[in-house]
Amino acid sequence: MTDDHEHRRRVLDPRQDAAALKALTHPLRIRLLGLLRMEGPATASELAVRTGESSASTSYHLRVLAKYAFIAEAEHRDGRERRWKSVHEVTSWSNAAMAGSQEARAFVDVARRAQLDHLERSLARHQEDLDTGRLDGEWLEPSGFTDLVARLTPESLTELWAAFERTVNELAARDEGDARAEQVVLFTAGLALAPETGARDTGPNAGTDSAKAVTEKKSATEDGS
Repeated sequence: MTDDHEHRRRVLDPRQDAAALKALTHPLRIRLLGLLRMEGPATASELAVRTGESSASTSYHLRVLAKYAFIAEAEHRDGRERRWKSVHEVTSWSNAAMAGSQEARAFVDVARRAQLDHLERSLARHQEDLDTGRLDGEWLEPSGFTDLVARLTPESLTELWAAFERTVNELAARDEGDARAEQVVLFTAGLALAPETGARDTGPNAGTDSAKAVTEKKSATEDGS
């Protein structure tokens, strides 16, 4: 692992980071951290406007995030109010390690729910940006969702995650200086599903009724590439 990779990523270990995990098990703190990562440094007052919370509330939660080294003070514009920045670009963890304690599992549950909330807000913002012309129309075609279903081994799914992250990093590095580049929010999921009770077919084309319904719906409704 490179130094740059370590700098960008905060890996949480439930054995060493129990207090930090507990601190991050709060939807608003997760959202504040996400906003600092997406939008850059901000004050408690600015984040209060973005989240609809009071500045006293955002200030308190920012101090908690700072206590556990998720964020740090940024350069001040005028010295009157603290500005905060994210220390890392990504927070990650081992699902297997998190399964070992109730507190760690609670954190993962909150984090995943926050990701779903982020998806909903991003979808609404994307559509509004297109409708109002804040985004150029050329983004209409490549933007979208997919709900592909594939039969993979655990090893293949792990390889797919690694390939996805590698490709995203390569493309982001290539587009870094391009004036046409915009912030793109990517949501990915790889969720293994056991056959439903009564499912017998285990061949290469097998699938539960629910999986078949998803693929049929996808072919009719999938937008983007």
